[in-house]
Amino acid sequence: MKKMFAGVALAFAMVIGASASAKEPMHKPTIVLVHGAFADASSWNGVVKILQKDGYFVIAAANPLRGVKNDGAYIASLVADLKEPVVLVGHSYGGNVITDAANGHSNVKALVYVSAFAPDSGETVAELAGKFPGSTLGKALAPPAELGDGGKDLYILQNKFPTQFAADVPSAQAVLMAATQRPIAETALNERSGDAAWKNIPSWFIYGDADKNIPPQAMAFMAKRASAKDVVVVKGASHVVMVSHPDAVAKLIEKAALAK
Repeated sequence: MKKMFAGVALAFAMVIGASASAKEPMHKPTIVLVHGAFADASSWNGVVKILQKDGYFVIAAANPLRGVKNDGAYIASLVADLKEPVVLVGHSYGGNVITDAANGHSNVKALVYVSAFAPDSGETVAELAGKFPGSTLGKALAPPAELGDGGKDLYILQNKFPTQFAADVPSAQAVLMAATQRPIAETALNERSGDAAWKNIPSWFIYGDADKNIPPQAMAFMAKRASAKDVVVVKGASHVVMVSHPDAVAKLIEKAALAK
């Protein structure tokens, strides 16, 4: 599957290159989007449409949501098959995944954190979420679903999902997102992060000031710690800022992609 992605990316680049003018070479990086917990790849649909229109090849990867090392290795293997420059974009827990996945891959030119965790080495998502007051996620979670291997999966209660996760998304769409949410393994939230790729790779941050999953103060802290190139705070935006404000998110991703 990874080689298929790489082959499609190459074909796309050749088509775009053939139509580009001599004055404007189209060597744009590939954008890899990594969703977080309680979401899926379709959460990037609005952003994907904009990026594709602007000539970028985009992969909205299916994040397994099983654990930092497992998920990081999966995304890293995809990145390894893409020989051209890559911008890695993570939402929520997906930020933890790209922080791990980028390590050792010289073709990753930028990291973009969208309402996302950017952990330092040894930190966990649970620790960062509780570092500052404001998250109400714990009260919105359903009782853990027991798995056959002894593990547990976490979901957001559907009747609380719109307010907790997607308060600025049209209600019908938020209800649909609640029904199609993907669970995260409970252990993933307490798994310690590996090396922090943002220490060596430039980063950009965007988040909403009405986020109820990750306190905005926590994201401001992480952005400052990472010496982010740019930080965009979207007034009134919920945790799924890429759904409610795809234009702002796409704009920042393109800014990261074009940075020297």
